[in-house]
Amino acid sequence: MSAATTPLPETVQRHLRPRQLFIDGREQEAASGQSIEVRNPARGELLTTVADAGPDDVNRAVQAARLSFEKKTWRGMKPSDRERILWNIADLLVKHRDEVAMLESLENGKTLREAMGGGVLAAADCFRYYAGWVRKICGETIPVDGPFLNYTLREPVGVVGAIVPWNFPLQIAAWKIAPALACGCSVVLKPSELTPLGALRLAEIAGEAGLPPGVLNVVTGYGWTAGDALARHMDVDKIAFTGSTHTGRALLKAAAESNLKRVSLELGGKSPNIVFPDADLEAALKGAFWGIFTNKGEICSAGSRLLVHADIHDEFVGKLSDRARKMRVGDPLDKATAMGAQVSEAQMNRILGYIQAGVEEGAQLRCGGERDTEGDKAKGYFVKPTVFSEVTPQMKIAQEEIFGPVLAAIRFRSPEEAVEIANGTMYGLASAVWTKDIRLAHRMAAEIKAGSVWVNTYNNFDSGSPFGGYKQSGFGRDLGGHALEQYTAVKSVWVAL
Repeated sequence: MSAATTPLPETVQRHLRPRQLFIDGREQEAASGQSIEVRNPARGELLTTVADAGPDDVNRAVQAARLSFEKKTWRGMKPSDRERILWNIADLLVKHRDEVAMLESLENGKTLREAMGGGVLAAADCFRYYAGWVRKICGETIPVDGPFLNYTLREPVGVVGAIVPWNFPLQIAAWKIAPALACGCSVVLKPSELTPLGALRLAEIAGEAGLPPGVLNVVTGYGWTAGDALARHMDVDKIAFTGSTHTGRALLKAAAESNLKRVSLELGGKSPNIVFPDADLEAALKGAFWGIFTNKGEICSAGSRLLVHADIHDEFVGKLSDRARKMRVGDPLDKATAMGAQVSEAQMNRILGYIQAGVEEGAQLRCGGERDTEGDKAKGYFVKPTVFSEVTPQMKIAQEEIFGPVLAAIRFRSPEEAVEIANGTMYGLASAVWTKDIRLAHRMAAEIKAGSVWVNTYNNFDSGSPFGGYKQSGFGRDLGGHALEQYTAVKSVWVAL
């Protein structure tokens, strides 16, 4: 299917009408009456508009969430009913998967295949996983000195403000919303202004699944207005954020200057992908290729630093560059497309600026390195898959998060040097090691400062496995049982006997 020649299905077109905020179970206009344009990055064309939420709108959404929480319309529901509703959300996502995936592809520029597997189906799996937790969140009894019974209650933290990015808008929204709902919280979701359509559709689906009004609200707006208002709101108990390290710092400041609300942050990455000479090199090539070019490199865990042992560096990087040159870049709705468009013109220009910096600092450009304007792509925001070699660890392209299809290949000669390079940035989100030596693999996994270490694989995720960062890649964990800690408060109860 080509967006340029094939009309969009009616089920998709009806969600491309001008959209309002979703507050207290229904659409509501923004107080300002202003709107934000949502563009199709593959075509450079206007898709639709959404309401531009300001502080007054955020306040209305928080009030709706607070009212639902205090009236216990959700947290007071029977656990078995809450479990069923979360499962229903997953079922409805799967039922409407074609339209929801197309919405995400249209607003983000990723391929339809990526929007389906890494978007809709991943989000559905997340809701199913946390549906299973609803009846398993409990306290404990603790043996204490004296004639006392001491036990703990694990209670919902309250109103959660979830602020999510544009690269995996539906999946990451589910990472925040599903555990928050499983714990009994109410939520105000602030999606990126670039990709708000999936979030609005998710809120509608949640209502269809039986979620009471006010439990999930969506405010579409900019980070510096709606996001800041949410972070500073005195009646928000917790902020769950995925995005840039710069914004993470601002949210911490806003939380500190307001009510000292809890904050969990999943921030940027500059993940090292380390290949030793004894690795299965064909598997490592595939892992390195998709580790950087999945989702057009717009992924926080991208293997953007490829550390290759000097003995195999030249051959390995050469083969990888050959594959990158052959990668099909184009219409995200075309099933034959392997990589779509960058999310916006600004992001495309940011990526091209980093490429220029790499050239100026002396890195060798092996392939790509420019905007792709062939045919219909001239209207969109496409960047050719790019590989640099002869990169030194302190170069800008080896230190800063580019968030695009740009790979920096670095030589190393020993495990110790690889660890030093791997740990030599401010980030610590993800990493990988490719080797058949099990002792070396475990030693590297122990020494690398990152929240995830993949061994002989890359970018594996599961709803049951925690994900988050070390260092300036943030703190707190999404996914798994560990995420529940972010959305609950522990109360200690003492009973004199």
